[in-house]
Amino acid sequence: MRAVRILAVPLLLLVVACSHAQPAPPPAAAENVSPPTPAPAPAPEPVATPVAPAPIFVSASVYFDYDSSDLTPATRDVLQVVFQQAQKQPDRDIRIEGNCDERGTREYNLALGQRRADAARQYLVNLGLDGSRITTISYGKERPRVLGDDEAAWTENRRDDLVPVSSESREVSQASR
Repeated sequence: MRAVRILAVPLLLLVVACSHAQPAPPPAAAENVSPPTPAPAPAPEPVATPVAPAPIFVSASVYFDYDSSDLTPATRDVLQVVFQQAQKQPDRDIRIEGNCDERGTREYNLALGQRRADAARQYLVNLGLDGSRITTISYGKERPRVLGDDEAAWTENRRDDLVPVSSESREVSQASR
C-alpha cells in the first residue's frame, strides 16, 4: 500500500498539471484564406539630376587668307559659337587680337591686324553682341604663334585671337580715365 501511495502522489501531480487548458495552436497555413500582404516597397532614392555647368567661354582663333581681312565661312562659324558663348556669360567681355604673318612692314601688318580685328568685331556686333563688350588690338607680326618662313607658319600666324576677359577690367579702365 505504501508503494501505491508513493506512486499516487506523482500521478496526482501529473493529472493536475495536465488538467490546465492549453492555448490553442496557431492556425495552420492552409486555414489562412487571404494572401499575406506584401511589405510596402521602400521609396525609391531620389535621383539627382546633374545640372549642366555654365558653358565656359574659351579662347578661340579665326584665320585669314594672305593680305586679307575678309571673313571666310569657317571664320563666321567660329564667331557664331563665340557669340553664343558670350550671350550666356554677360559678365565676360571679348578682346580680339589681330595678328599677321611676318611678310610686310611692321606698320602695314599693324594696320592689317587691326582691320582683321575690326572685321571680327563688326560681325559679332551684327549678330547682336553689345559693342561695348568688345575691344580690339593689333599686334601685327609681333606675336607669331609659329616661327618659320614657310606657308604652314604663315597660315597659323594670319589670325585673330578672341580672348575672354572679365568685364571688371573694362570698368577699371573706364574709371581710370
